[in-house]
Amino acid sequence: MSRTTRTRLRLGLGASAFLLAAGLVPAPAHAEDVTDYAITVDPTARGAEIDKTMYGVFFEDINRAADGGLYAELVQNRSFEYTTDDNKSYTPLTAWTVTGTAQVVDDSGRLDDRNRDYLALSAGSAVTNSGYNTGIRVEDGKKYDFSVWARAEGRTTLTVSLADAGGTLATARRVAVRKNGWARYQATFTATRTSSTGRLTVAAPDAAALDMVSLFPRDTYKHEPNGLRKDLAEKIAALHPGFVRFPGGCLVNTGSMQDYSAASGYQRKRSYQWKDTIGPVETRATNANFWGYNQSYGLGYYEYFRFAEDIGAMPLPVVPALVTGCGQNKAVDDDALLKRHIQDTLDLIEFANGPVTSEWGRKRAEMGHPKPFHLTHIEVGNEENLPTEFFARFTRFRAAIQAAYPYMRVISNAGPDDSGTTFDTAWQLNRDAKVDMVDEHYYNSPQWFLQNNDRYDSYDRSGPKVFLGEYASGGNTFENGLAEAAYMTGLERNADVVKLASYAPLFANEDYVQWRPDMVWFNNHASWGSADYEVQKLFMNNVGDRVVPSTVTGTPSLLAPISGAVGLSTWNTSAAYDDVKVTDADGNTLLSDDFSGDAAQWTHTGTGSWTVQDGQYVETSDTAENTMVSAGDPSWHDYDLHVKATKKSGKEGFLVAFGVKDTGTYYWWNIGGWNNTQTAVEQAVDGGKSTLIAKPGSVQTGRTYDVDIKVRGRQVTLSLDGQEWGSFTDDKPAEPFRQVVTRDRKTGDLIVKVVNAQSSAARTAIDLGGAEVSRKAKVTTLAAAPDAVNTETATAVAPVTSTFTGVADRFTYTFPANSVRFGGIGIMLPGGWGGARRAAAHALRRPSWRPGWR
Repeated sequence: MSRTTRTRLRLGLGASAFLLAAGLVPAPAHAEDVTDYAITVDPTARGAEIDKTMYGVFFEDINRAADGGLYAELVQNRSFEYTTDDNKSYTPLTAWTVTGTAQVVDDSGRLDDRNRDYLALSAGSAVTNSGYNTGIRVEDGKKYDFSVWARAEGRTTLTVSLADAGGTLATARRVAVRKNGWARYQATFTATRTSSTGRLTVAAPDAAALDMVSLFPRDTYKHEPNGLRKDLAEKIAALHPGFVRFPGGCLVNTGSMQDYSAASGYQRKRSYQWKDTIGPVETRATNANFWGYNQSYGLGYYEYFRFAEDIGAMPLPVVPALVTGCGQNKAVDDDALLKRHIQDTLDLIEFANGPVTSEWGRKRAEMGHPKPFHLTHIEVGNEENLPTEFFARFTRFRAAIQAAYPYMRVISNAGPDDSGTTFDTAWQLNRDAKVDMVDEHYYNSPQWFLQNNDRYDSYDRSGPKVFLGEYASGGNTFENGLAEAAYMTGLERNADVVKLASYAPLFANEDYVQWRPDMVWFNNHASWGSADYEVQKLFMNNVGDRVVPSTVTGTPSLLAPISGAVGLSTWNTSAAYDDVKVTDADGNTLLSDDFSGDAAQWTHTGTGSWTVQDGQYVETSDTAENTMVSAGDPSWHDYDLHVKATKKSGKEGFLVAFGVKDTGTYYWWNIGGWNNTQTAVEQAVDGGKSTLIAKPGSVQTGRTYDVDIKVRGRQVTLSLDGQEWGSFTDDKPAEPFRQVVTRDRKTGDLIVKVVNAQSSAARTAIDLGGAEVSRKAKVTTLAAAPDAVNTETATAVAPVTSTFTGVADRFTYTFPANSVRFGGIGIMLPGGWGGARRAAAHALRRPSWRPGWR
């Protein structure tokens, strides 16, 4: 191919795909004699069937993904419900500025018992809302619907205006308020210019009470009022996801399991419970979001179901199992409360599927959807770290659900990690009980994803199926997308085991971030997909119906010994270290420090504060994270590390590092991590961490521990107080070249998906097994530098498609460095050609989920 052609093909890092009716392009003749890899395809063999729901999305209200994000409401704290329960900095007037006199009131004059607060505005006073991010976003010529619940002792007229620092953004509106109690009043603005720094002001000449002050863009996704922000919803829709998992996540299995009522004292820090989130928005409960802000529940279960329906996806709700997780780790021992939650789950299924003559089906119809939502899957619990306690409760949920609704698939989980004691225990319980499907979650480094493409090759084909509900590789560069693409070829190859998979989290508002990385980023006026988003989109739009067996030769791998300096660190803990000694395999001393003098041998690269005190090296902050100090030579290998460690105060234990290359690449033994509940070895590569071995464990404050780490080649043995704690061998190669082939039933095309996650091109011999193939092909490519990222103003990673000729039964093709490519190759099948028909159109047309899918 020409130099120009190569440039066009390399546009997408890690995601270059030959699309339907697309073909691979032969390399120049001189490259055909020698190849780096060989791909052999057997088009006559039948591999695993791939469900239409294979890939989906997971929506959790994290990073302000709901309020201030997908939920299109422009007014922040519209109901004056913010409290210090949500965030220590919050007040009921957060995001509001008062001119004159106003007071937030919680008394019997409220709008609704579940909407506790309202604003008492004095005569001649006004309140102004600052919205989210830089302010309220309006666009010239577009309409915005204002509403407010108000009451006044006598008739009065509110003046409602939109403005920014530059002046008026729309003609002000006057809203006449009648007396005799609460009523909802509405007005419409038409923006006269565009601004992202708008403010909404409500002024009252006479005393008035206000609640539910709202401003919605008229142009929302498919539905209004109470609609979804259009650009964010469209980005999800463009993925054509097979399912939508919601609402969490840690929102589901943290906090109180009580309801929001007088009987429970209107508890604010509660688990996400679906009945709080339906009905008129002014009567829905409010809650403290686990991630440190308030959630209004304006975006609730009804809206989630409706959105899934709109985009042709299967709804997949998650309900609490009454075992908290995400660091809380407590089993709720209240049988009456458990029975109530089980009944709530049965009511949820009736709400989704029941006839309008049923209690909850009628409530769905009253909200505007008389037809059922056809719910078939439901998940109980999320990342519970107490597998035995969780499973005792899960089995009661499952028994009740299947007795009432035998068609429902009830999904369990395997805890918060990809391995370890909790994971193993949970999986054994699930296997023994013949659970239908188990949800796995893990967030690891790109290297881990390149090393573990074969993870599901050895899973029991007759055991529970896998739902990979949350995963990501620790960043949003193209390198991350490339590693995830390589891993996804293994998910597809094992589609008979892995039935569902979703990257997580989905959204992040750039000004309110609690978690990185995230698939889609946004602010109040723009949104953009990350490199990971482009990879997910490429896979979701080109899944295929069945795996076509294929093989590929591997990359020769030479693994050097684990090498690096040593380090000490803490995480939300003050700790003291002493008697550090490193010796080589022959017993020669490489480092010895008893801190009787200074700490000159150590380099501080992390946070926190280190000082020598009474012959110990002490990190004094118990709130700083990753306080690393290191010493020694990065070339050290085959050594023994000894250190004495003592926790002084704080939430966790201590961290002893080895194989330290730099601030982002090292191993450490995390003793008493995860709020002092677990001990594990973690590996960091370029800042992304993976857990290599983990067990339950805690550290006692004030007790001195002897920590010993023995490194020999790629083998590491760890001992605590003279007793071997565990060992591991880090010898799995990070294979950079991965592929999978699937077939699309409608077109008959083979979809060849190849990932080349290395800095050099890969000359590849391709054997299509004697099939007669179409010579015309379309290639879709994602290619960029490994460190490329997409931003609001620049899209460095984006798909490019081109059409080529020259596909043959056997040919050689050179895959560019750092690329993922999908190619749809038309092959001769009984009944004629499948490959040359409307490839691009088909790629954008995913079959919608059908009621009763199993």
